[in-house]
Amino acid sequence: MASLELLAVVAVGVLLMGWLSRRTGLSEPLLLLGAGCLVGLTPPFASFALSPEVVLFLFLPALLYWEALTSSVREIRENLRSIALQSTGLVLATSVAVAAVAHALGYGWPVAFVLGAVLAPTDAAAVAAVAKAMPRRILTVLRTESLLNDGTALVLLAVAVDVVTDERPFSWSGTAIAFAGSYAGGVLVGGAVALLLIPVRRRLPEPLLHSVLSVATPFLAYLPAELAQVSGVLAVVTCGLVTTRFGPRVIGSDARIQAVAFWEVASYLLNSALFVLVGIQLPATVRALTSVSLVQATLAAVAVSVAVVGTRIAWFYSVPYVVRLLDRRPRQRARRITGRRRLPLAWAGMRGAISLAAALTVPATTAEGQAVGQRDAVVFLTTVVIVVTLAVLGPTLPAVVRGARFPEDTDKTAELALARCRMSSAAMDALPELAQRFGVSERDTLRMVQDIEDRTAPAPGTARRRESIRRLEIALLQVKRDTLADLRDAGRIDDIVLRTVQRMLDMEEVRLRGRASPPAASSPSPDESSHP
Repeated sequence: MASLELLAVVAVGVLLMGWLSRRTGLSEPLLLLGAGCLVGLTPPFASFALSPEVVLFLFLPALLYWEALTSSVREIRENLRSIALQSTGLVLATSVAVAAVAHALGYGWPVAFVLGAVLAPTDAAAVAAVAKAMPRRILTVLRTESLLNDGTALVLLAVAVDVVTDERPFSWSGTAIAFAGSYAGGVLVGGAVALLLIPVRRRLPEPLLHSVLSVATPFLAYLPAELAQVSGVLAVVTCGLVTTRFGPRVIGSDARIQAVAFWEVASYLLNSALFVLVGIQLPATVRALTSVSLVQATLAAVAVSVAVVGTRIAWFYSVPYVVRLLDRRPRQRARRITGRRRLPLAWAGMRGAISLAAALTVPATTAEGQAVGQRDAVVFLTTVVIVVTLAVLGPTLPAVVRGARFPEDTDKTAELALARCRMSSAAMDALPELAQRFGVSERDTLRMVQDIEDRTAPAPGTARRRESIRRLEIALLQVKRDTLADLRDAGRIDDIVLRTVQRMLDMEEVRLRGRASPPAASSPSPDESSHP
């Protein structure tokens, strides 16, 4: 099977299933998975094997980076305890629960813990695809959890694989050191890469080069971290969050618009392609199952799926209540949510391609060259759990969200209004000085004041006057942009609100730059000739 054929099939599948999902309202991830499964049943794709390196080193960094760029740093900081508990404690609890179930079904403890580590993390792509209707606080917690729990699970998987392959005996102290070193190292590498790229971004002359750097950034963070044997996941996420913090001050509007447009298309295509590839892999996974019968493996997969979903539900209806007993500060009490509104958090436990890629990284032989028993079963169980969680949790999550009856996010509306009000006020304050700098007359300045107040377009004038006014408008946009960043830095608005308003400012600046007066090749107007 040629790579070109695979690319064509995946592209067609993404296009058709995306269209069908929008026409029917059916779950897009599930449709993509089904389409991939049908493709995998055809002879040309019967021997398809999803490369874990492609998923972990190509898809994963890009998807994590975009998710980090579109996250809210303020919401992450305010919900850090919940996010940390879910991305570490819940991962460990799920690993233990899955391992216990697998061991009860006849799997050895080392292989059972490998399976637990593989199935512990939720999938960022799967969660983002179905959880868009949630309030931003809940959505931020879910998205950040799915970003960070990959790092925890991959470290846990590395420890379990070492035990399975007899390369290193298990020890609690060694595991704790591995976790701490991987997390700290990943954060340091990601932060360092982001800070080193800030002066580079300031000096890039063209939007196209900014876009190239934006594409390269997640890999520039991921690769050094992996080479240093620390968490590449944490490195990419940290790099994205730091870039989100400094980006509004160092990236121009035209470069930002171009980069955002690229990432929106690329992230959608990568997410969708992963679901198709997992579907294509499913028939080959069934055919490769030889260590146990298909019936036994299917029953085991159902039991493990129940353990995965049940552990998550039990976590969200137990641990938060224990935390409530320990932390009774008024500020924390005000942030509590009801049991009804906790259910969407518990229900958003879809697994995806990251789990399958992790399962495929398990070596086929031990350090002594002996075959790793039940590896084929681990891959099969992982694939079935992915299908079950996508088929059961994904389509029903919107109904669960509606049943939670979340209140309208009035804070976001208020922050948008605050941002617009403060930007207009800052622009009005800066207008006299900027008008004098660009040689704009008092009459045209008054028109601009009126334009800021009621959004009417300034009256057209001569070409030279229009150019001065255009430059003044662009300078005022920068004043507004700086004010917007100051509000974000002060915690008055969050990154989501900043990006919403910033997008409008960027579009306005691109429009204004497109109205630039042509060079002096054209004949000047009478007014222009009187002002050499």
